[in-house]
Amino acid sequence: MAYLMLVLAICSEVVGTVSLKLSEGFSKPLPSVLVVLGYGAAFAALGIVLKMGLPVGVVYAIWSGAGVALIALIGAAFLGESITAVQLGGLALIIGGVVTLEMGGAH
Repeated sequence: MAYLMLVLAICSEVVGTVSLKLSEGFSKPLPSVLVVLGYGAAFAALGIVLKMGLPVGVVYAIWSGAGVALIALIGAAFLGESITAVQLGGLALIIGGVVTLEMGGAH
């Protein structure tokens, strides 16, 4: 159940971040509202995950690492942003680091 809640936290953060880009400096009302709702839901879900007993370092690594990777891929696929082979390599390293933290943790 904790990992399902963590997925919700990640998805909410991604919605908030994409909406931040689409809000154009908070000049567009709907994306601006989605920023607040997305980040609010993300932090609420993250708080629940931590209350469930998962280690904060592992939770934060998964949350932030997955968020970075998803935002970079969404930016390249849907927002007209570029992504290079070097950047993809960096994302692979982030994912590898998160997996390593998860595998090395005792919880």
